[in-house]
Amino acid sequence: MNWKEYITVDQEICHGKACIKGTRIMVSVVLDNLAAGLTADEILQSYPSLTREAVQAAIAYAAELARERVVIMPA
Repeated sequence: MNWKEYITVDQEICHGKACIKGTRIMVSVVLDNLAAGLTADEILQSYPSLTREAVQAAIAYAAELARERVVIMPA
């Protein structure tokens, strides 16, 4: 999965937040829905302009960010 085919960052769209190409749906919205327990099918019903591949791209994008960024957890 090449998430770069599905995700874009443009300062003129959603204040430069990562979005699904061709939409104003932020990647964080897709990930928030998945984290809340929604299935990909439920997300696709709520956002008809999304594709299953775009949902997978959001997950792949988050995985890459998690590999690159260190988050300090409070003790």
